[in-house]
Amino acid sequence: MASTILYIEDNPDNMLLVQRALEARGYKFIWASSGLAGLAEAEAKQPDLILLDINLPDIDGYEVARRIRAHETLRSLPVIAITANALRGDAEKALNAGCDVYMSKPINIRELWAKVNSFLPA
Repeated sequence: MASTILYIEDNPDNMLLVQRALEARGYKFIWASSGLAGLAEAEAKQPDLILLDINLPDIDGYEVARRIRAHETLRSLPVIAITANALRGDAEKALNAGCDVYMSKPINIRELWAKVNSFLPA
């Protein structure tokens, strides 16, 4: 059975790029365009992994990660932060908020596959 990946991302172009890449590898794909919608989708669909943009329109990805880690049924899910923020300290801030891995944009598809595969081996 294919693993399900939730991508919380407000930019439709980034979402489509990641969706195509992951579906080509056989993953099921769910998308949410805001932090609160992403938390609701995660709770309802119980994905196997979450890809998380840090810059979201309602609550930022750091807060989403903290809420995931505080949620009984979600806390063990792997969370990969993907963000255009490449400022000093951002990776550490994402990891401290509960993300397992940090990636910067623009998205490198090979790097994305490698990171996803480290949590969800094919």
